Amino acid sequence: MDKYSKLISIVEELGCRVKRGVPMSLHTTFKIGGNAAVMVEADNSNQLSMIVRAANADNLDYIVLGKGSNVVVNDGGLDKVVIKLTGELAKFNRLDNTTCYCGAGLSLAGLCREAENNSLAGLEFAWGIPGSVGGAVYMNAGAYGGEMKDVVFSVTHIDREGRLGTIKADDLDFGYRHSVYKENGYTIIGATFRLRLDSRTEIRNRMDDYMNRRKTKQPLEFPSAGSVFRRPEGAFAGALIEQCGLKGASVGGAQVSPKHAGFIVNTGGATAEDVKALIEKIQKTVKDETGYDLKREVIFLN
Repeated sequence: MDKYSKLISIVEELGCRVKRGVPMSLHTTFKIGGNAAVMVEADNSNQLSMIVRAANADNLDYIVLGKGSNVVVNDGGLDKVVIKLTGELAKFNRLDNTTCYCGAGLSLAGLCREAENNSLAGLEFAWGIPGSVGGAVYMNAGAYGGEMKDVVFSVTHIDREGRLGTIKADDLDFGYRHSVYKENGYTIIGATFRLRLDSRTEIRNRMDDYMNRRKTKQPLEFPSAGSVFRRPEGAFAGALIEQCGLKGASVGGAQVSPKHAGFIVNTGGATAEDVKALIEKIQKTVKDETGYDLKREVIFLN
């Protein structure tokens, strides 16, 4: 027996799917990372609550992972319990004329499709953003002038003791790539969105417009973790990186995208160490040549 054996027995009794030694390269958009010690799938809030309590009782590190779109996993893997939200925790439910509730495990693409099918407008900006609903709320994801804060009415979570709770929009402390969940350590399990009615045709036209812009400007043909750096005040990270002649620069299999310098792409066989070294090279060069300190948006999981 090892330190995970008790937890595994508990989650198996709950009917959860659980595996050891899962390659994280299969669960991140960067296609990078060693094995997770344990991966568990939770289908409902009761299962998730029990998993969180069991992990905390045995002092086990855990992380809830959405679609793995904003992370770089260590090459040596994760000595953690990785929790994936499935079943009821990844479903869409329309509540009334303009309000819907969505489980944190659903992809943003899935949420946008459901909204379109229900003639609900307001989420078009999120079409094409990789990741899950939970991750998008956690970091107040946004694009093309829209952000999660514009459409989120409330967020439901489980705290570190496994208790259910809800935070209304006014108390979510939304800011640029920030929410209160970056500080409180709670696990987002779903969010209520307040949208508006519009024709499906108009909604689809806006979604297609945003997607076409992404395809033109972003390196969607390669694995990546999305935008690597936060937007510095008074400038744009991609423009600064290009200005410093780093477009196309590479370390191992990691490359500054020749298409958009704000992205680092995996051209094949990139490691987390390659990405880290390239990020550090970019930060140093941009600082030396422009004076700007680029802050990472992408999260390293060690």
